Amino acid sequence: MKISLNWLNTYIPIDIAATDLADRLTMTGLEVEAVCDRFEYLDQIVVGRVTEIQPHPNADKLKVCRVDTGGATVSLVCGAPNVAVNGKYPCALPGARLPGGLTVEKTRIRDADSEGMLCSAGELELGTDFSGLMTLDNGAAEGTPIRQALDLSDYVFEIGLTPNRPDCLSFIGIAREAAALTGKALTLPAVEPARNPGRISELTAVKLVNPDLCPRYAAGLVTDITVGPSPFWLQDRLRAIGLKPINNIVDITNFVMLETGQPLHGFDFDRLAGHRIVVQTARAGEVFTTLDGKQHELTDDTLMICDAEKPVAVAGVMGGENSEISEETTRVLIESAYFDPVSIRKTAKRLGANTDASHRFERGVDPEGTLYALERAAALMAEVGGGNRISGIIDEYPRPHESRPITLNTEKTNRHLGTSLTQADMQGFLESVGFSASAADEENLTAVAPSFRVDVSRPEDLMEEVARLWGYNNIVTTFPKTSTKSRLPERALWLKETIKDHMTGFGFREAINYSFTARASCDRLALPDNDRRRRMLAILNPLSEEQAVMRTSLIPGMLEAMGKNIAYQVRDLKLFELGKIYLSNGQDELPDELETLSALCTGRRAPATWQVKPEPCDFFDLKGVVESLLAGLYLENSRFLPLPANECTYLRPGYSARIRINDTDVGLIGEVHPTVLKAYDLKQTAFIFEINLERMLPLIPEVTAFSPLPKFPAAARDITLIVDNSILAGDIVNDIYALDEPLLESVHTFDLYSGDPIPKGKKSISIRLTYRSDIETLADQTVNRIHEYITEHLIDTFNASLPA
Repeated sequence: MKISLNWLNTYIPIDIAATDLADRLTMTGLEVEAVCDRFEYLDQIVVGRVTEIQPHPNADKLKVCRVDTGGATVSLVCGAPNVAVNGKYPCALPGARLPGGLTVEKTRIRDADSEGMLCSAGELELGTDFSGLMTLDNGAAEGTPIRQALDLSDYVFEIGLTPNRPDCLSFIGIAREAAALTGKALTLPAVEPARNPGRISELTAVKLVNPDLCPRYAAGLVTDITVGPSPFWLQDRLRAIGLKPINNIVDITNFVMLETGQPLHGFDFDRLAGHRIVVQTARAGEVFTTLDGKQHELTDDTLMICDAEKPVAVAGVMGGENSEISEETTRVLIESAYFDPVSIRKTAKRLGANTDASHRFERGVDPEGTLYALERAAALMAEVGGGNRISGIIDEYPRPHESRPITLNTEKTNRHLGTSLTQADMQGFLESVGFSASAADEENLTAVAPSFRVDVSRPEDLMEEVARLWGYNNIVTTFPKTSTKSRLPERALWLKETIKDHMTGFGFREAINYSFTARASCDRLALPDNDRRRRMLAILNPLSEEQAVMRTSLIPGMLEAMGKNIAYQVRDLKLFELGKIYLSNGQDELPDELETLSALCTGRRAPATWQVKPEPCDFFDLKGVVESLLAGLYLENSRFLPLPANECTYLRPGYSARIRINDTDVGLIGEVHPTVLKAYDLKQTAFIFEINLERMLPLIPEVTAFSPLPKFPAAARDITLIVDNSILAGDIVNDIYALDEPLLESVHTFDLYSGDPIPKGKKSISIRLTYRSDIETLADQTVNRIHEYITEHLIDTFNASLPA
């Protein structure tokens, strides 16, 4: 919301610096995000005095002028009829940027040098006269910036409003706050109310078919108007906050909306069939064209403003082409209404038409402010359009707004805020912003919120008012009394933080994706129809189709993150995410929320250096990460089992595995299937794992045993076995551990080979076994005896043979 200080001064005299006002508004909850002087662009335009005029050698209507700009005299070409010697005019020098976007440059016009531009008032947006140069007071010194010469200044505040303060979406709303902060009196523009009943009832009528969606609808009529450009004061007001003037009628509706916060709409009265208004919902499938030329297919819950035959506006959102104001318009029906905020929000979102009007209606406008805005707009239209107000207004208001009293306890408020304010202090704060407050007894105040404060309904809301008007910075900081004793953090929380520490230690970056995803994500992962991850919970009001349901897997988010990074040429990625997935139990039931860990790696294994040749990462890089993670969590007996092809949905068959700890399957790991990559428009191989933490966390031992550093040396022996290709190296390693040999310290595979001279269908696996004793140095005979026993056991168990 932009606020012009000059405009604001018409409602309340501001006698403090703009920066001080900005600070005070910010400390009351109206955050001023920026302050600037809108006339700063005039600093590059100076007072120039014409010292000489010569005819242009090649153009009859142009002149070549010599202009004194203070520090220098420049030559420029001018075609204005009122240029005269010794006349002083605004002179834009090269580099100056005019309001219309034109940047003045040194140039040649028909073979004559032009080192600047003499300007009219219209070109500088300081008036509406484009017919000649803007004449300046002769007392202004040459070279003086015209902002200084004309004493032009208007600070514009850009205020970031929270959604609960729709009353401040207007100048009067901000002025009301400023009045409370400065103690100045608020002065509203005087409006002569139209008397009811009047002649208007003879000319038109309003019917509310759906009063629940439109509790109040008021209309006024102005005739004999002339549609044309707005007067300068009106154009200047709109330009001050960045709006482009259109014509005097439309500009008045915008001006009054900005002034009061009440959106208005003007209909060409002669284009309304039957000269009447009917407020009702649309027919399903009906097509309507709005003012911006877009066609919208309507639903049967869309509230429409209709005439006797057809819809003429989408209520609270945008008018229609079939009733818009044009140059031929002579009679205008003004609409000022209060619509149901929820209905307007749904309609604007469904139509994709978020307008200034819908922005205000969906947050809530003042139901008692409709008549003031209507009468203000009618009076101004009659003034700037040269028209006549038809006496009387139509006000359909079947269910008047009622403000309910709220009780505020003084002691409770002070206890919550940490203040020691008296009951009178609180009453004064509330009354300063329009509340009606009185003492119910010694401890309680009874307050009634003004109708424009639609956000106040509870005692806590009144406490917030007291706090912000007292000043958040005046509330003394205190610390709660806490025990010096602390307790251990929740184990699950601690474990999740430990997992994150491990993953970052492995070189992965944490990703935090939305919990919402596209409904098509399961199709993109090629999940079967009976997969539980298809139990998706739909979001009632999704932000977009890509965030229409709660996620049932972290994989889509990781792949989308990969795509976004690659779009920025970041092709080497190691990402992980620890978060919840949501499995629906029906739209009316809470979903199952499962903690899940997922990681993705793609691109090169390590950055290219002069020492390291770049190599792509592969399945075993990610498998190593999982093994290290499980080891770091003291999870033993983990295995990676080949994933059957019929279970490979989003993973590539033959390049994927199931992660099993003891007898519990906790997750999957593998290369992302090419069809899934294609579904996400990814052209780079990626590897991914997903672990169900709900299954894995209970397996992590709560107590770990301490092992002292070894005192005696280890002895290593290798075994090379020739086995069938179907036998897994991990099964052999696990089988060795299953023998529970006390002197065996560790086992790992260090070589795998198939090919000549190994027979077809066979492979050789080389395994290193490390033996160690805690009480003595092992003798070779002891180690050899155990090693031979293990070797024979493996040969028998896996039908293996030794190399020749």
